Amino acid sequence: MNSLKFLPNLKIFISAYIVLLWLTVDISLVYSEEMSVDAIVHNTNRTSYYQGKDGRAQVKMTITDKQGRERQRRFTILRRDMEPNREQSADFTGDQKFYVYFHRPADVNKTVFLVWKHPGKDDDRWLYLPALDLVNRIAAGDERTSFVGSHFFYEDVSGRSPDEDDHELIETTDNYYVLKNTPKEPDSVEFSYYKAWIHRKTFIPIKVEYYGKTGEKYRIAQALKVDTIQGFPTVMKAQMEDLRSGGKTTIDYSKVEYNLSLPEDIFTERYLRNPPRKYLR
Repeated sequence: MNSLKFLPNLKIFISAYIVLLWLTVDISLVYSEEMSVDAIVHNTNRTSYYQGKDGRAQVKMTITDKQGRERQRRFTILRRDMEPNREQSADFTGDQKFYVYFHRPADVNKTVFLVWKHPGKDDDRWLYLPALDLVNRIAAGDERTSFVGSHFFYEDVSGRSPDEDDHELIETTDNYYVLKNTPKEPDSVEFSYYKAWIHRKTFIPIKVEYYGKTGEKYRIAQALKVDTIQGFPTVMKAQMEDLRSGGKTTIDYSKVEYNLSLPEDIFTERYLRNPPRKYLR
């Protein structure tokens, strides 16, 4: 019996937190008109996924089809950066660990994903299925595949490696760096290129547009709401729209906190069956 049938699409779920899953930024970054393309790309990657030493967020995901019908997912994300002496490295973009605990709907309640992110190689991922009391080791899947049945892809959430694309600064406005990003291996992805509008002061990707092989625009990602939490400007609402299917997915974040000193042992198999409820509230 395939235990994964209880959770359609979850086998491609989550690498690090996640969430686009925290598109946050450090306001101390240099605000420079003369910044190089490489520096813009590096700062955008770092500020999109590496704020604080660790973090927590409650997430509500709303999936809407072209008829306007909605489905929801609710989960908590815990994140911990793993570099020794993290405070000594402002440019940290190394290994991370994520613990993702599902609250709703009922058929996924108490399901847990444990993710160890390794930039430059495949992540380690485990899935705990409470109905079967079973832990499955999940092999790396197709990064350009639907994320838990939504309009986001796995790669949208975990983050695409900057080394996979050639980057060109095509415009600089009062508020944005506009980059054109072209894959170095075009046959490995379904898009021909994507354009990103990067906020010049904060390096938050405010909008990303994806273009297909024939040049048509077919997906749009947007940051819809930004708040400042503990000094970190933080995306609190994001959306992915699929222009081909007519559907969209919206992600709302709440109870976001940074630098909680999360214990490393939370991010082990032991806590798949015994969730750290103190940190999930």
